Parts: sequence; C-alpha cells; structure tokens
Amino acid sequence: MANIGMIGAGSWGIALAALLHKNGHHVTVWSKLAEEIAMLKKEHEHKDKLPGVKLPADMVFTTDLKEAVKGMDVLVLAVPSSFTRKTAGELRAEVEEGQIIVNVAKGIEEHTLMTLSQIIEEEVPKATVAVLSGPSHAEEVGKGLPTTIVVGAKKKATAEYLQNIFMNDVFRVYTSSDVLGMELGAALKNVVALAAGMADGLGYGDNTKAALITRGIAEISRVGVAMGAKAETFNGLTGIGDLIVTCASMHSRNRRAGILIGQGKSMEEAMAEVKMVVEGVYSAKAAMGLAEKYGVQLPIIEQVNLILFHGKAPDEAVRDLMLRDKKIEISDAQWEE
Repeated sequence: MANIGMIGAGSWGIALAALLHKNGHHVTVWSKLAEEIAMLKKEHEHKDKLPGVKLPADMVFTTDLKEAVKGMDVLVLAVPSSFTRKTAGELRAEVEEGQIIVNVAKGIEEHTLMTLSQIIEEEVPKATVAVLSGPSHAEEVGKGLPTTIVVGAKKKATAEYLQNIFMNDVFRVYTSSDVLGMELGAALKNVVALAAGMADGLGYGDNTKAALITRGIAEISRVGVAMGAKAETFNGLTGIGDLIVTCASMHSRNRRAGILIGQGKSMEEAMAEVKMVVEGVYSAKAAMGLAEKYGVQLPIIEQVNLILFHGKAPDEAVRDLMLRDKKIEISDAQWEE
C-alpha cells in the first residue's frame, strides 16, 4: 500500500483518487477551494464534476497542502494546465527530496513553450517527475470501464513503480521513456479536437472527422519529431489513441467547445457553456509558437488559431484547408519510372 496525495479535485483527480483507493492505497485529496472540500466531506461525491462516482468513507479531503504532501509516497498533480506552475510553486516548500510527482494534466505553457513536466521540474527541483497520459475520460475511469494508459518517466524504476500503483484489472498501464512525446501528443490533440468539434458543429460527416484525425496526428508527429520525441509515440496510446477518443467522444470538453464554435458561438461563449477548462484553447497559441521555433507547418492547428483568436469563420477555414497546394502524403515515396 502507498500513501497518495491527490493535488486537485477536478473530475480527473477524483476519478484517479477512486481508482487508487480501489487498488488498496491510502488517498488524501487536496483542493484550494474550501467549498469543494466541504462538499466532498459531506457527500463523498463530486456532485458538479463527476456525479455518480461515490468515494469511500476513509478517503481524506483537505485544504491543507502540507497534509496532502507530507509523508506521501506519490503526489498526483491533477490541476488544470494553466494552474500547473502556480501549484508547483506552492508545492516547492513542502516536497521532500526525491518525492515523486505524477502530472496528469495536458498542456503547454504559452509564453515559455515548456511542457508541464518541465515546469514542475523547474519549480520543484527536489522532486522526481513523471507523467500519466492516454485515452482516458474521467467519466469512464470513474465507472470502472476498461481503459489503457501510459506512465512516462526518465528512469525505468520510477515508471515500473508507478505502473504497479495505478494498474488493475480494468486500468491497464504501459510504460514509456519518451516523456516529451507523451506530453506533446496529450497537449496538441486537444487543439485538433477543437477542429473536429467545429466540423461536427458545421454539420460535416465521418469523412471530415477521419481527415482531421489522420492529418492532425501527422502535424503533431511532425513537430514532436522535430523537438526530439520518438515517432513511435505518436502512433501509440498517447498519440493517435488519445486523439481518436478526444475527437470522437461527447465526454471531450474540447470537442464540445468546438461544436459550439462551429455552430456560431464565440470562443468565450463556448467555454462558458462547457463549464470546464477547455485545454485546447490554452495550447493552441503554444503550438504555433513551437511550429515557428522548429520550422514546421501545422495547417490545421494554424486554422484553429485563426478561428479562436482572429475571428475567422470555421467554414472559411475548412475551405482554405481543402484548397491548400497539392501535396504528397508519404514523403519518401518510391515511384516507378
């Protein structure tokens, strides 16, 4: 049994807290919001973000960060990406040398172009940082539906230790050393999912969705490989796997926001209606910053940025994508004479 500090009480944090407790671990859940902790203590259920998932009587809920960190074998950082740096900074004074922090959020910091694990390493240099990512909606994990996911770490021993902590008969965990590739796939797929949602909102069909998923993973892989990640990662669970589920499911807040934008609502109106953090909005500008830095073309992600931040109509963006210069799909194609 391990002692786990869950830093963040959103839908994903609560789903993982329930899973980890089921695995026999002692879980303490932290939130900065006193009203959220009061609700969890009273109801043993997050009525707003993960209704129907009951939490055990012996799970601890606290607003005291020290209580959630001190003596814990593993800290799971489950706050939205836009709060990762601030929360990691608050953790710095509490974390002990070598204590493991597993980041489960997805995003890239816009002004630094850093991945979330890089931010955590900068803010909490004493910690051993890992990531958990893959096609895994909180709503389904909370219900115990079969899910596969990946834990990434620099050291094999860390990855295998976490694999044992998280894995059970309905939650299969693979390991990877390509932390960079995992995080890029996790963050950038949210931008492509916005595009997929916009296509749905415009009334387009399966052909369009398949095109966006296929060419979207090509864009994600292109920038990832340029940054030093492994191409194989983007063909796996944290690449194409995560992209498929985020583009296809109504659990996806990014797809839902995209649908609303495709139907004519503004980015701000869509985010307000979804009532949850739409991570793709925060990663979209960062993706274009990476494209410029590494000299790669990201046509779908570029159009998403134009729609979100420059008022371009979604149907016009689709038209411009379709009318781009003619291209070859496979770069090293061998033609017969």
